[in-house]
Amino acid sequence: MGSVLSIGGLGKSFSGQPILQDFDLEVKTSEFITLLGPSGCGKTTLLRIIAGFEKPDTGTIFLDGKNLLSLPAEKRKVNTVFQSYALFPHLTVFNNVAFGLKIKKIKGRELETRVMQALEQVKMKEYASRYPHQLSGGQQQRVAMARAIVNQPKILLLDEPLSALDARLRREMQIELKKLQRELGIAFIFVTHDQEEALSMSDRILVMQEGRIAQLGTPRQVYEEPENLYVARFIGDINFFPGEIRAVSGSGQVAVTIFGRQITAHTRRQFQPGDKVVLLLRPEDLRLYEIPPKDIKTFAGTIVERSYRGATLDTRVRLDDGLLLTTCKFFDEDDPDFDYTVGQRVYISWVKGWEVVLPDENC
Repeated sequence: MGSVLSIGGLGKSFSGQPILQDFDLEVKTSEFITLLGPSGCGKTTLLRIIAGFEKPDTGTIFLDGKNLLSLPAEKRKVNTVFQSYALFPHLTVFNNVAFGLKIKKIKGRELETRVMQALEQVKMKEYASRYPHQLSGGQQQRVAMARAIVNQPKILLLDEPLSALDARLRREMQIELKKLQRELGIAFIFVTHDQEEALSMSDRILVMQEGRIAQLGTPRQVYEEPENLYVARFIGDINFFPGEIRAVSGSGQVAVTIFGRQITAHTRRQFQPGDKVVLLLRPEDLRLYEIPPKDIKTFAGTIVERSYRGATLDTRVRLDDGLLLTTCKFFDEDDPDFDYTVGQRVYISWVKGWEVVLPDENC
């Protein structure tokens, strides 16, 4: 699959404050890529530069091999769906969707055909004569999508378009949006603060940190194999075990001392004896025992909090060594030891090989 969008060396500052720094990105044709990061990391600025609403200080952007920076916003085959939807309240659904085509002097049968096709794609054809105030939030979001895709863009930019929806409708629209992207076969660049949303919808996730790429990879890579502690902290809940490398083998294994106990860990990184490290483990990677198994090294602790969430039981454990951990166990009605009580003594281990070993950045 080739690239539809190519960004090289992009830089942008406001009032001397860098927002994007030496930013490079290749977006593949028909790819759903999500920009994820805290407020102020440059996500929206990047979208605005691609759309033509801002000019970069440095760098290049090519869309299908054509220099985008030489084109005004209205001549770029790029459309944006905003968080607010920005529908015209005095226009019907049909005329909202037709607005961009009319600006391009498209009219008559072609205009009507393209508008109705776009409304059909977002399942809003029967609402063509209604006004925005007569629609629900989800319906308005679909109209905003139709208005964007009716222009047949090469790439669609979506700036937190689902953030105003309630939780149930948001989940429904996530499914619809991904389905629409597959049907259209065009690239989507999607901005969100919602990690779960990014993991469930994306082909690749780009985690941004202060205008740079902290990690770019598939949802599974970003979640299971974070490249640094910033990404590990930002994507989902995670536990940090501080340790020190004691020995290194040539088979991708290291001996690590954690709270005076030596364990074997797997890693693809290069370490030396004496290196300070952090073992990362997701809550679902940890295993709780009421009685410590004889053949598994465990860490003893006490239950300090439990939260029943229907499908899962989240349990907070304070180790005797002082570390506070979060564990997540999927509900099994046939497991008599599923539930726990506050104050109960337990023992913790994890599935060997599921740990991620990273350098301790505080050292």
